[in-house]
Amino acid sequence: TARRWALDICELRKPWIKSLYKTDKLEPLGEAREILKFARAQARKQAANLEHPLVCIDVIEEGIISGPRAGLWKEANAFQSLLFSDTCKSLLHVFFSQRATSKVPGATDLGLMPRKITKVAILGGGLMGSGIATAMILSNYPVLLKEVNEKFLNAGIDRIKANLQSRVRKGKMTEERYEKALSLVTGALGYEKFKEVDLVIEAVIENVKLKQQIFADLEKYCPSHCILATNTSTIDLNLIGEKTKSQDRIVGAHFFSPAHVMPLLEIVRTQHTSAQVVVDLLDVGKRIKKTPIVVGNCTGFAVNRMFFPYTQSALLFVDYGMDVYKIDRACTKFGMPMG
Repeated sequence: TARRWALDICELRKPWIKSLYKTDKLEPLGEAREILKFARAQARKQAANLEHPLVCIDVIEEGIISGPRAGLWKEANAFQSLLFSDTCKSLLHVFFSQRATSKVPGATDLGLMPRKITKVAILGGGLMGSGIATAMILSNYPVLLKEVNEKFLNAGIDRIKANLQSRVRKGKMTEERYEKALSLVTGALGYEKFKEVDLVIEAVIENVKLKQQIFADLEKYCPSHCILATNTSTIDLNLIGEKTKSQDRIVGAHFFSPAHVMPLLEIVRTQHTSAQVVVDLLDVGKRIKKTPIVVGNCTGFAVNRMFFPYTQSALLFVDYGMDVYKIDRACTKFGMPMG
């Protein structure tokens, strides 16, 4: 059909339309300029330090004002200059780094298959616990949420509801999907139902003694294959698992707040953590649409380890008497959303 069509055009039986010069879909120049002005403002707001979205808009504008051929020339030249920019090199680095996260020497190269995780328990329904629970139910994992009393448990479930309702309001989720997701959460005040879970994520306050007690309890109540994970951001995992005999299945699953939104997940392994547990958590991380990175059990793991000098240098300027707001503005302008 395509060949026939080409011959028909060649033999003038079908009209010859040069698509490059079709302008019937373009708004009048004044209107087009307003649209482009709005697009530029949006691009600056979304990515203040990126040049290429603005270059794309410039190219479109050139095509509208000076004609399609001029637009194509500008596109070719602009592409060539962007190709050698630092931003381009950095974005390529990010692209390949994200893909490299799934290859972990000593874990993913052993031919292990991830085990099926059918039920997840989360200890603590605070900001982190409820966020992790939300991320899990959004990917259809049934969740058992444990709290110390009825009041805290209800507050945790209310936080999960609020997280889901926010998605409904933004049009990312239907009411029907909301009801289905919420039905995957079960509340608990004790450990009775923990005998049927495959993964536990502890998300209580950063208190060593409390975490040690929790992990000693988990070892008693959970099945022997169950992965025992902690969402700690600062505490040594060997210390957390000190009072257990299950150090091969203790692992860090460090989410970032808000846990159902932020894409990063640090999987922290100690020298005892089994490769199978790492492979299982990498699989869960991908299923809940996170970018999992496997890191060692050291002070600050990976993210806070990078964050320490960032905050230290800011505080050093404060000690030298610099205006706090000025430092904060510099950080924000550089691209750190929290300043």
